[in-house]
Amino acid sequence: MLGQPVYILTPDVVGVELTGSLPEGVTATDLVLAVTEMLRRQKVVGSFVEFFGEGTASLSVTDRATIANMAPEYGATMGYFPVDAKTVEYMRSTGRSEEECEWFEAWFRSQKLFGIPSAGDIDYTRVLRLALGDIVPSLAGPKRPQDRIALPDMRTSFARQFAQSTADGGFGRSAGELSKRVGSGRDGIDLGHGDVLIAAITSCTNTSNPAVMLAAGLLAKKAVARGLAVAPHIKTSLAPGSRVVTDYLSAAGLLEPLQQLGFALAGYGCTTCIGNAGDLADAFNDAITAEHLVVAAVLSGNRNFEARIHPNIRANYLASPPLVVAFALAGRCNIDLTTEPLGTDRDGVPVFLRELWPSSDEIAELLPLATRPSDYQARYRDLSRDQDLWNAIDGGDGDVYAWPESTYIAEPPFFDRFSLEPPPVTPIEGGRALLLLGDSVTTDHISPAGAFGEQTPAGQWLRAQGVERKAFNSYGSRRGHHDVMIRGTFANVRVRNMMLPADESGARPEGGFTLVDGRQTTVFDAAEHWREQNVPLLVFAGEEYGTGSSRDWAAKGAALLGVRAVVARSFERIHRSNLVGMGVLPLQFLGEESWQSLEIDGSETFHLAGVDGALEPRARLQLTVERSNGQRRQIELLVRIDTPIEATYYRHGGILPFVLRQLLT
Repeated sequence: MLGQPVYILTPDVVGVELTGSLPEGVTATDLVLAVTEMLRRQKVVGSFVEFFGEGTASLSVTDRATIANMAPEYGATMGYFPVDAKTVEYMRSTGRSEEECEWFEAWFRSQKLFGIPSAGDIDYTRVLRLALGDIVPSLAGPKRPQDRIALPDMRTSFARQFAQSTADGGFGRSAGELSKRVGSGRDGIDLGHGDVLIAAITSCTNTSNPAVMLAAGLLAKKAVARGLAVAPHIKTSLAPGSRVVTDYLSAAGLLEPLQQLGFALAGYGCTTCIGNAGDLADAFNDAITAEHLVVAAVLSGNRNFEARIHPNIRANYLASPPLVVAFALAGRCNIDLTTEPLGTDRDGVPVFLRELWPSSDEIAELLPLATRPSDYQARYRDLSRDQDLWNAIDGGDGDVYAWPESTYIAEPPFFDRFSLEPPPVTPIEGGRALLLLGDSVTTDHISPAGAFGEQTPAGQWLRAQGVERKAFNSYGSRRGHHDVMIRGTFANVRVRNMMLPADESGARPEGGFTLVDGRQTTVFDAAEHWREQNVPLLVFAGEEYGTGSSRDWAAKGAALLGVRAVVARSFERIHRSNLVGMGVLPLQFLGEESWQSLEIDGSETFHLAGVDGALEPRARLQLTVERSNGQRRQIELLVRIDTPIEATYYRHGGILPFVLRQLLT
């Protein structure tokens, strides 16, 4: 990054032996959800994960890529597959020249890296095993990618989660409400708990796999032939990562039936998976919020963290593309599609998923259409071809950007008060807690990417600049402007700050709020209050802090809010590194200690000594907790600056000022 080498500690290498082969009707998405569940449970954060064994050799390269691309979801630094003959053949089929393929294979053979290892060939740090024959059709959700649900269990899983307390990760509703339906005020459409309102075939992981995309098209074709349709109030979309996908779907005659079910091409790249599905109709939003409905999205994405897909959709499930089509047809997620019909055909006959599900032979017959070298060569030879809108943009010229007035992009304040000599790193004295957070706080909780409303700090700022609500767009589209993004930090509508008092059921208020001297206010306003008093801030959290995508604004926003340190039970690798890169100190509790066991409630002041220019990687520091009654307690924390270069970045106030000083001197 920024011309700097990437330094990491020598990782553990976890070997995952795959045995057997996938059963008929099971997709690569089903496999990756099982892998994600297993590896999260095995805590592979910071590890390299290599897949090996005869089951690995049986997988196609695109199936392997589906698994490897989910590494952030199972927490590994990387998940990878050795190169073999299938890899070389994939290169040929996607347009590489014969000379390139020969050189590629020769290099890996010369390094003795060619071929899938068998059991016992490699001395891994530890070995995990997964039988492909045990994989079953599955979804994951409603809040995390590792929470896999076998397809037959979807109805009971939703009902259980619906009635489970929010303190235990559920929705905290009365079981008797599950069947409630309410009018939406639009075209006679009524809504109920479990209804699917967004169904999207999207994401880099799944739309790069022709087998699951063709399966979705074949299922759609059979559904259309039986006269099935998706209800018009369900927001459906198709957003592959490459134009080649629409080429082979069209050649197979499958693009049209997908369109007939509403899965028309919406664009290419990140859409629903990053919160870019667009808003629901106002009538639906009003009904959902007024009646506290738990409605659902089903998408073939990588991530389904809280409020990521849409602020008002609480239940979000990851699924293979054909299952996305199936749940769109069913119209609800609280259904067992192995025993209950998707709907009825034009003759009133129930239609079951098993009748529409394509066989492996049907998919294999069409796969050659997805591996025509000429398609890839035509699409990737000139990426700017047929991009008239993009090509018409005036990029300006000159060596220095002029920073024209804009609410989308502005000169960031990271170099304010910059000096050639880094200022001394000072201890944290009289610090206050900005938030007390639980486990599995994601980068979406810290820095959401989706839509936001007028009452949020970011929305109020945009309105003050004369921007109408309909032009707000999303946090992700406005990440070039720090005044929006700092106001969006910790502003996710589902973030739960444990400083706020719980109600009788144990539920905490949701949203970007905190306490200042006992008064509830937004996180942004609280940070501004403490900034005016020159008070440093700390964030306390539990396990797996910073899971999810490597969103730089999750660290940038924290730094701009005045957060000097994050104290957590454990950190996700990328976010920990990003915090250091922004000059925020990651500190880890030792043993079984946590902010809960220490009975921290947010009224305390904190003092951290030893934060100076001599700070060493993996050092131990003493945090003094001073309670409001004057009592003091000292706890030892582990500094999660892991390498000497990270210590250097931290002493410079982050990687940005460090690199600038390197350039100027």
